[in-house]
Amino acid sequence: MTPAELTALLDQLIAGWENEVVEFKTASNQYSADKTGEYVSAIANEANLRGTSAGWLVFGIDNGRNVVGTAHLPTAQSRQSLKHHIQQSIDQGLTLREIYEVEYHGKRVVLAEIPAAPAGIPISWKGDFRARAGESLAPLSLDKLDQIRNQTIGTDWTAVVVEGATIAHLDQSAIVRARQGFTDRHATRIPATEIATWDDATFLARARLTRDGGITRATLLLLGADTSTHLLSPHPAQLTWKLVGQESAYEHFRLPFLLNATELANRIRNVQLRLLPPNELIYREISKYDERSILEALYNCIAHQDYTKDSRVIVTEHVDRLIFESVGEFYDGTPDAYALEDRTPRKYRNPFLVEAMTELNLIDQMGYGIHRMVQDQVRRFLPLPDYDLSQPDEVKLTIPGAVIDEAYSRLLMVRTDLPLEDVLALDRVQKHLPITGVASARLRKSKLIEGRGHAVHVNADIAALTGTKADYIRTRAQDDAHYARLVVDYLKQYGGASRREIDDLLSKYLPDALDAKQQRSKVTNLLSKMRRDGKIRNAGTQQKPRWELV
Repeated sequence: MTPAELTALLDQLIAGWENEVVEFKTASNQYSADKTGEYVSAIANEANLRGTSAGWLVFGIDNGRNVVGTAHLPTAQSRQSLKHHIQQSIDQGLTLREIYEVEYHGKRVVLAEIPAAPAGIPISWKGDFRARAGESLAPLSLDKLDQIRNQTIGTDWTAVVVEGATIAHLDQSAIVRARQGFTDRHATRIPATEIATWDDATFLARARLTRDGGITRATLLLLGADTSTHLLSPHPAQLTWKLVGQESAYEHFRLPFLLNATELANRIRNVQLRLLPPNELIYREISKYDERSILEALYNCIAHQDYTKDSRVIVTEHVDRLIFESVGEFYDGTPDAYALEDRTPRKYRNPFLVEAMTELNLIDQMGYGIHRMVQDQVRRFLPLPDYDLSQPDEVKLTIPGAVIDEAYSRLLMVRTDLPLEDVLALDRVQKHLPITGVASARLRKSKLIEGRGHAVHVNADIAALTGTKADYIRTRAQDDAHYARLVVDYLKQYGGASRREIDDLLSKYLPDALDAKQQRSKVTNLLSKMRRDGKIRNAGTQQKPRWELV
């Protein structure tokens, strides 16, 4: 929003003063991140109930409607850190849509835009569902909780309670695995010892898998025993793996999807690829497919499949790519918007199933999965995932497992600083797909592409792209932002890391010109900078550090 638009918005908010979707705080210097999270939960839920797309938390205005100004969130880094903190602690993964700052009547004011809770999914902060009672925070009442959850009951196939289904129809191994996922997700909030004391009925209710004690279709899809498929008839409730090419094979996987998605992923032949960086004599070995991306794609198919179409999820393995097919149109927005983290989903086809899978630590609800798959491919120097939405009521995702254009892959090896929007455009160039005029001009200015018309291609002259002599490419230091991304992704995946684990992670990427002592010093400096920037923290001791995301 422009300064003029923000000023007009503030005029409007102050004129209407505080209500259930607007809150003003003085916050002369700073304001508690945890208290902010409570307001995010409350305002998101109230915005949903009132049919508005967003609510606002405004810093720098006191209760007398006086503009006092604020020094809260002074830098872009501090604002990004707050958004990340909120996203990590909101149980459904929702975060602030945007944080704005504006000069208003000569004073600095900060506005945090809070998206409404998606239809059917109430938002909780560290396990507590919050709401507003006038100008105060309050627990979300059971009536309001049910009102939100019931928004999609009539249209959500996965939320229907299956008549005659009981816990005896579930797979006990799947329940054990589900408990582990739930425990991992809530490790900072609910002690594992407490979860272990719950009986199965209590656990299923806390994991959002049952409705008033009733076994839902979502429960059966994720945890149902193989012998319970008849309870979902005539819906096939199947995942199919198919191998095509010189060799051919196939296998159907039935319930429970929680276990059999991993079994299907294990059928995929994930061999090692060898890529030779420019002016190096040592190959880099990478896996053909990233295991996290395979499961991310498969879980997304399960979560967003239109089960009313009576179709199965199909994974086809070719020699150079994987294709994931599910029925139902791409439900909210476009794949590119999620790839760039520009969009948060506002609705889901199967909100009951999505919420349960989130509770079991299988997916997130904020659309970060596509962004992660793209990053995994970039990090491994391979072509990016493609979404084919050309067929009605069908989504087809392709994950390449081979190099298409060596110039593209070699470029990613030496230019780790490229913005993601440039990588997306370069990927389209190597696949001979059109790009916008703006993107084309930007890439030409940076000498990343050359040629005209249908002959546009990625620039293969690595020396020209780096502006350095070829023999320097091997020893040049990759920028700290790249190392920091590797550390952040590792901590997101595993929750924490010792110093030795981080050393092992970064050692193969550090410049060869540094000896072991210099490499250790560089990692120390990197971790110190990330800590000062509020990205990570030491949850261990000085002698035995344990690094975690803030």
